[in-house]
Amino acid sequence: MSTLTASMDLPPIAASVPVARRLVRQLLQAWDARQDHEDAALLVTELVANVVDHVGGSACLTIEATCSEDWLRLAVVDCSPVPPAPQGLDPERTRGRGMLMVEVLADRWGCEAHRDGKRVWFELRPPGL
Repeated sequence: MSTLTASMDLPPIAASVPVARRLVRQLLQAWDARQDHEDAALLVTELVANVVDHVGGSACLTIEATCSEDWLRLAVVDCSPVPPAPQGLDPERTRGRGMLMVEVLADRWGCEAHRDGKRVWFELRPPGL
């Protein structure tokens, strides 16, 4: 399998969250990716929701996808330099668990600063690798 790539620009608004989830599911199905499509959709939903909640406004929002036999990498690029911070599990808090889910479900994840903001990414391996 060769490496497949795609990118999608979305407005940083609440309506983009389900759109991102649907686009990632459709893309992974079209690519016949072996990674868990539901985990990928859930995690990209959390990253996009973070941009909507914490950056919003007229910020940029791009989803980048790269898939090979060994890895699926999904990234959300935005115009804020502030990195995400996983918070501890607090049963009293009703929000703030998104990055904790990324930390638990992704095989790897990270945040890279770039000139105009940051790229938050995660990688998933196919089962058995």
